[in-house]
Amino acid sequence: MSADEQTIETRVLAADPAPDGTGKAILRLAAEFAEREIAPLVADYDREEQIPRDLLERMGRLGFFGGVVPEELGGMGLDYVTFVQLIEEISKTCQIIGTFVSMPSGLVGASIETYGTPEQQARWLRPLAQGEIFGAAGVTEPRSGSDVAGMTTTYKRHGDDFVLSGAKAWISNLDVASFFVTFASMDRSLGRSGITAFIIPRDTPGLGLHPYKDKLGFRPICTGEVVLDDVRLGPDAVLGEEGGGWDVAMTAVERGRLGVAARGVGMAQACLEDTIAYARERVAFGRSIAEFQIVQSKICDMSVGATTARLLVAECARTLESGARARQLTSMAKMYASDVAQRSAADAMQVFGAAGVSPDHRVGRMYRDAKVLQIVEGSNDVHRALIGEIELGLRSSGERRAVA
Repeated sequence: MSADEQTIETRVLAADPAPDGTGKAILRLAAEFAEREIAPLVADYDREEQIPRDLLERMGRLGFFGGVVPEELGGMGLDYVTFVQLIEEISKTCQIIGTFVSMPSGLVGASIETYGTPEQQARWLRPLAQGEIFGAAGVTEPRSGSDVAGMTTTYKRHGDDFVLSGAKAWISNLDVASFFVTFASMDRSLGRSGITAFIIPRDTPGLGLHPYKDKLGFRPICTGEVVLDDVRLGPDAVLGEEGGGWDVAMTAVERGRLGVAARGVGMAQACLEDTIAYARERVAFGRSIAEFQIVQSKICDMSVGATTARLLVAECARTLESGARARQLTSMAKMYASDVAQRSAADAMQVFGAAGVSPDHRVGRMYRDAKVLQIVEGSNDVHRALIGEIELGLRSSGERRAVA
């Protein structure tokens, strides 16, 4: 740890010495780190489409990636409410960094935490939660999108080995991931019961990584196609039970959607704060635009949206903290918070006018990212259908107490 990092950490922790103040301390640490270390860089690395690796390394040394992963497995053991507040705080400055904060507790790490063997947890989860390595989750496919059960990636048994063939699309962290948690079907006619989860080390022969460039949003995170060309894996690569991949995926998905929702809240709050500041200083027709009713109306909508989204995300966090499933709640939170972020960014752009197009203001980046936030972790149209089917009794909510 550098002297500067140690100064930040020591000052923040010293401000709240109470044993129950850890959550507040990490949030203050996150706020200060975001302001001092992330904010000056984000416009440049968004344009260059690459997050500085040393920035992630500094965050790892400060413990930002530990999340809700238990301390005995290398994490911070945060409660879920503090976890989503941490993601929100970071995402106000850069929601892509918020993605990295959520991954060890979400799509990438949750499946290993829940279904991994002690050896898999030691090899992959512990260094992931400590920021020593990064991982990726390969779920989406070129043709199946949000339809996980409709995947076309398959595997065959060769003795004790498994040979995987297929492709995954729009997979993040291609440049930094040391491993990939992915899924393949033994027999597509079996539907969900034929899916198995695997952990694939980056250097496995037959694994091809092909980044997409010049994306509309989410530019700093390296996203692309993962090609599995007869990738051969031993039995130690199976995550959970053979044929149990659907349960592995769904366990990770709920935490992943919670993280997306928290990032949406952070972006909505940032749009609100920036719009308030701009409206107070911008003068038109001889007076501050803060006095215009239309501007006040937009700020009202943004404030209500951020507040209600935050409350819904907190309710999701408390539900998951209790050990219950939250299939419908996490769909609601992901859908609603990302919609709020998109509306807030659009309203912010309208208030900023031509200034919002300039790279001097971050609302343009928020506008681009918010649109993509409505698509990742399941398109919001898919979530609307899922929520509606549950309410109509056409689909089980799955929200029952976890079995110990």
